[in-house]
Amino acid sequence: MNEKKLFSLGIEEEFQIVDPVTRELKSHIQQILEEGKMLLKEQVKAEMHQSVVEAGSNICYNIKEARNEVVKLRKSLASIAQSQGLEIAAAGTHPFSRWEEQKITDHPRYHGVVEDMQQVARANLIFGLHVHIGLDDNEDIIHIMNAARYFLPHIFALTTSSPFWKGRNTGFKSYRSKIFDRFPRTGIPDHFNSWGAFDSYVNLLIKTGCIDNAKKIWWDIRPHPVYGTLEVRICDMLMTVDETIAIAALIQAVIVKLHKLLKRNLGFRLYRRILINENKFRAARYGLEGKLIDFGKQEEVPVQNLIFELLDFVDEEVDELGSRDEINFIHEILKMKTGAFRQLQVWNKTKDLKSVVDYIISQTNQGLN
Repeated sequence: MNEKKLFSLGIEEEFQIVDPVTRELKSHIQQILEEGKMLLKEQVKAEMHQSVVEAGSNICYNIKEARNEVVKLRKSLASIAQSQGLEIAAAGTHPFSRWEEQKITDHPRYHGVVEDMQQVARANLIFGLHVHIGLDDNEDIIHIMNAARYFLPHIFALTTSSPFWKGRNTGFKSYRSKIFDRFPRTGIPDHFNSWGAFDSYVNLLIKTGCIDNAKKIWWDIRPHPVYGTLEVRICDMLMTVDETIAIAALIQAVIVKLHKLLKRNLGFRLYRRILINENKFRAARYGLEGKLIDFGKQEEVPVQNLIFELLDFVDEEVDELGSRDEINFIHEILKMKTGAFRQLQVWNKTKDLKSVVDYIISQTNQGLN
């Protein structure tokens, strides 16, 4: 993404590079990049670990374009990996590979992160989905970010896909989020009264040597420092294209709804970060099987009920955006459950984590032909 466009979409997916024989992660990014750059140019990138490859869409002006981009990128990466005897896999963590055995990408930025954060950085072997929504005013970005924070745990619960870590069932539907919590400047952000207040915060961190640029603010939702977008980063990497597109469509609809309320001077109630964090923990622990807090009612509510409420909240915007079919797939996710639930089903049936990896790979390739 390199230009602003109101409500445009950009989707970034982080994939595992997997050896289909051992089912372990393979530090093979340079070979994939050599071929990938010829085909996909700057849409394919390395990450800190050499067993991770990121694919980023071009700017998409509607959800149909976004689907075409995601399918094209997944299909191309899968083909490149397969030509080199490998597979790509889409999930928030690898079921059993160990971070200690993965190589760090040889790049000054990643060497700097490791030098700064040591084992916290080396152990950050996780895979996420990032969705950018284009907005054309910095003040709007801040005020919409403030309001959108409330909905992040609802969206996150739908995306949980990382129940395993280093060969263990963690008991969490998203252990990826707990790994990333170790980093500074992550999680649900505070709310800011204005763009100026946010800008002052960033400048203070730069002045005091905490960061050298705003890209090192890794909140669950953030103003992107380059693209002029509002970037939602809370999601685990989703196994299937249909799930990715449904979540991207939902995020877009939420941002459009909040933008509409803002322009009508209809404020959305802002909840404190410490309250929203309670719901984020519940979403990470239980996924769709648990309860979240309805702060208005001050009571626990099944997460599915709150997701139905969220779908009602954005319903008017969905047809305007042309994303009815994509949003309707949220109901399918509620039926089939999240990637974490489905991975655990395979584990409970087979007691074999290699079978779980095979399942993830098959889901990653679903719908690409």
